[in-house]
Amino acid sequence: MTELNQRIEMPPEATPVVVFGAGSIVTDAHLPAYRDLGVPVAGIFDPDAQKAAKVADDWGARVFATVEEAVAQGRVIYDLAVPPAAIPAILEALPDGATAIIQKPLGSDLSEASAIIAILRRKNIHAAVNFQLRFAPMSLALKDAIARGQLGEVVDFDAWLALDTPWHLWAFLADLPRVEILLHSIHYLDFVRDIMGNPQGIHAKTVGHPSSTVSNTRTAMILDYGEAARCALSINHNHAFGRKFQACEFRICGTKGAAYMKLGVNLDYPKGEPDELWLNTDGEWRQVPLAGNWFIEAFHGRFAQVQRFAAGLDAEIEGSAEDAWHTMALVEAAYESSGKPMHPIKEAADA
Repeated sequence: MTELNQRIEMPPEATPVVVFGAGSIVTDAHLPAYRDLGVPVAGIFDPDAQKAAKVADDWGARVFATVEEAVAQGRVIYDLAVPPAAIPAILEALPDGATAIIQKPLGSDLSEASAIIAILRRKNIHAAVNFQLRFAPMSLALKDAIARGQLGEVVDFDAWLALDTPWHLWAFLADLPRVEILLHSIHYLDFVRDIMGNPQGIHAKTVGHPSSTVSNTRTAMILDYGEAARCALSINHNHAFGRKFQACEFRICGTKGAAYMKLGVNLDYPKGEPDELWLNTDGEWRQVPLAGNWFIEAFHGRFAQVQRFAAGLDAEIEGSAEDAWHTMALVEAAYESSGKPMHPIKEAADA
């Protein structure tokens, strides 16, 4: 099997980063990824000064007392690992022409995403959004296989998730009206767009579960690509009947071959299992050895590509905020579809 690309190469010299936020995503993924890539952390700011000081101390970084101090560090990349509501004010404080990484989602809804885009355009800020699934080793390898023509034209995409997700780990979700699609399946919608482009429309239904106080934890979606391709996602986070028949997988089929992806991080979460990628391009299934998993290696790819842009090696940011707006538009359309009445079924034959 031809060796497939699974990495984004770093530039010879890394640009330092200023991190806004000191939550678990920073300590569990962002700072470890920067350490692995050899990216200097110029400092950390968080409104919770005590939390910021602890994280900075643990990672040997500087702590900034104010936003103004954080944005006065010269040539750096700004990493906004903050809740959606905090994004606009930080962007307004950044220098014009800055380079930034924005934690997903791009706002809490499409109107907020559009407001963020307006700020970025006005200040000429070059921003990526941390939809990092498209940068996971298995994702990069799959995209390389597709680019090489090994699958032919992609005509089918199936996502099947039957999980027992521990929603209680995130207490803040209990009061949110939008959870499953906006904060979880948004990754899958972004990945589908990366593989297949923008759909013409979407049919969706998202609901809760009797065992959960979270507003929505189960979703079914059909992305409409006309007659050219079929795309269906079935997501159930309440399959609490043991590991045996749980699943978190994609099946991508083309006119010449097919791929199977296992997204291991969601199985037995937060412990997780290894990711898997299998390709069938000649009638036989073969497993592709992977250089890591979605978590945290996808952060390596995301951050490395922004580093390449900052160094002038890449002309554009892949997965930019402008591109991410279309993922947000797809999410918005899914919720709008879910809120509409179903198509009625006739109850009796005409006389």
